Amino acid sequence: MPKLSSNALELNVKGGNGGFRVEAAFRAETGVTALFGASGAGKTTLLRMIAGTLKPEAGRIAIGNLVLFDSAKNIHLKPEQRHIGYVYQDARLFPHLSVLRNLTYAQWAGKRQPERKLEEITELLGIGALLQRKPHQLSGGEKQRVAIGRALLSAPRLLLLDEPLSSLDHARRQEILPYLERLRDESGLPIVFVSHEVDEVARLADTLVLLERGRVKESGSVFDIFSQIDGTGDTTSVLLLGEVTRSDDAYAMAEIAIGGHCFQLTDHALQTGMKVRLRIRSRDVSLSRYAPVDISIRNIFPVVINSILTDDGPFAELNLQLGDVQLLSRISRKSVQDLNLQKGDQIFALIKAVSIDRSAARLQQNEISLQTS
Repeated sequence: MPKLSSNALELNVKGGNGGFRVEAAFRAETGVTALFGASGAGKTTLLRMIAGTLKPEAGRIAIGNLVLFDSAKNIHLKPEQRHIGYVYQDARLFPHLSVLRNLTYAQWAGKRQPERKLEEITELLGIGALLQRKPHQLSGGEKQRVAIGRALLSAPRLLLLDEPLSSLDHARRQEILPYLERLRDESGLPIVFVSHEVDEVARLADTLVLLERGRVKESGSVFDIFSQIDGTGDTTSVLLLGEVTRSDDAYAMAEIAIGGHCFQLTDHALQTGMKVRLRIRSRDVSLSRYAPVDISIRNIFPVVINSILTDDGPFAELNLQLGDVQLLSRISRKSVQDLNLQKGDQIFALIKAVSIDRSAARLQQNEISLQTS
């Protein structure tokens, strides 16, 4: 979870870019604050206002005691005065310079001295072996890691990541995500991360800001409001945080304690004491009136139906209470009728241990993130 920081970003602005307008307020502490929304929601517009390349019409933006913009006091710092690192969708490296010269460009150009040494940054991002290469010799993921390193070496008080993975294929995304997790855990910076990918938000975000048509629809802990992200098709889900209490190497199984209940998962990398994020999709949660016996499903929990949402389509979505946490289940409307399910009923939720997407398992020094599928 994000730590309280004297360098927290505080934003409350109104303004526009052509015919598009935003009116938004949020706070970003140390850790990752994800701005999430559909194309045209205002994510990049807000980043430009923070960076200083787009001036709001009214409001205030500050990082700790450094005021970047204040319409009431007629303050509007230039981008180079804001001490912000900005990483774009494309790496924007200098093609004629080596990785080392790209990384040290801020010092070479006479700008601020970095608070962290070059060796620390290259180790953090795993780019020490790339220093003598030119950008054309790097993969897409390597280029983005170098771009992040260059931003960190400019001694920023805040890091802005504008969909840094959008130009990468799946393999390169999986390559760079562990480094972004480590950046989140070890940099000590507020990081504002723009994305329209649910998986990236589930894996990286501490705080989630949902944007819709230029306004903040909801903001708060990613674990509290993740279920409000509308995925495509049947991908609604919840995000849960737990701890590994037991691992069984013989069967590559692990037990995770969440909300007073034990979830069983298949994964060979989990070890006792590790923190785990579980993304549980509504389509993977089946329901039964009675506790089944002689069944292969490992996770069977007594739950209470909080609500049943239906429309004219074939599906129903049920909100389920499991101790202190909530689950979602998407089943057919016919199943709701056949089981005669009602709000307040106590039933059983069934989740397969093997419904985990192993390719999304993330082993961290301080945290592991898992995603169910």
